Amino acid sequence: MTDRIEQKPVRDRLLAEGFDAVGFTKPGQISAAGRRLEEFLERDWQGDMQWMVSKADRRANPFVLWPDVRSIIVVGMNYAPSSDPLSILNKSDCGGISVYAQGRDYHDVIKKRLKKAAHWIQDRYGGDLKVFVDTAPIMEKPLAEAAGLGWQGKHTNLVSSDFGSWLFLASIFTTLDFAEDKAHVDQCGTCSSCIDICPTNAIPAPYQLDARRCISYLTIEHKGHIAKSFRAAIGNRIYGCDDCLAVCPWNKFAAQAREQAFHPRSELQAPLLKELAALDDGGFRDLFTASPIKRLGRDRFVRNVLIAIGNSHRRDLLESAVRLLRDPSPLVRAMAIWAVREIAASDEFKRLRPTHMAQETDTAVIAEWNDADA
Repeated sequence: MTDRIEQKPVRDRLLAEGFDAVGFTKPGQISAAGRRLEEFLERDWQGDMQWMVSKADRRANPFVLWPDVRSIIVVGMNYAPSSDPLSILNKSDCGGISVYAQGRDYHDVIKKRLKKAAHWIQDRYGGDLKVFVDTAPIMEKPLAEAAGLGWQGKHTNLVSSDFGSWLFLASIFTTLDFAEDKAHVDQCGTCSSCIDICPTNAIPAPYQLDARRCISYLTIEHKGHIAKSFRAAIGNRIYGCDDCLAVCPWNKFAAQAREQAFHPRSELQAPLLKELAALDDGGFRDLFTASPIKRLGRDRFVRNVLIAIGNSHRRDLLESAVRLLRDPSPLVRAMAIWAVREIAASDEFKRLRPTHMAQETDTAVIAEWNDADA
């Protein structure tokens, strides 16, 4: 059996690489999280995310993922904004993009630094290591709580007493033996701000999340048509939602991210819906180079933009929606119908319907026309 490795040199090295929080835990410390995951899946709250079902055993138990793991190093990198992320919701001609996606893709930024630190650890101490930045079925938030980085709040996201709601998480699994840090104590108290603000009531009870109702899920993970019952609540959020994160009182301790890569790109802070609706596939790819939004694909993104346009009720955006009634993507055409119906006068809409319905073959889009005309 190898000797236990001292934490401090490793912690110092990770902090020197730009990480803002570092903690150590053991793989057997998240058994309670595994039970919560089982309950979550039994309720089908995962929606389209079937990968959560197929890899549930590995997610719930790190030993299933890698039987040789002895210690887990959890790191956090601050991405806190410098201003109120909810202020964009008052700009009806603009789209709201979640704070985490306004800068460079965090996967690329964090993985490069984490691999560099992991190589240093292995060169110095030996052992085997595996680096994970959303690349494996891992319960990052319970591991971070066990490692002392924060606690899972009532919205199920990690809350830090130093960085509020704004920590990207990653981990190093290793066969080396490190002492574990003390798990963080829940400090939500009686606060229910995150539950109260949720536009779609996606938090049915403290520490529970019905992902099927979550705007982040609907605008990012959900691949199909977004149910009409959720569209008005989405407002002008076109990629993700920061409401439950932004209202957390612990954010008063957060300072703006020191990592420049996470500072918002000016063109993504308050992008005009009119310009976003005009994006073709090439324009979409160019605009979102090195952004996590690129993985969404143009069609799903424009679907979201059209929901925001419909919710704006702005006459100056009507033509943007009308033009997309002939888009090649049925996903886009369906949302264009809804957006036009939300903005146009009844007689305008009735004039458009015969022309576009005559050429329509997609059953979901036809259903959208019929529903809008009802």
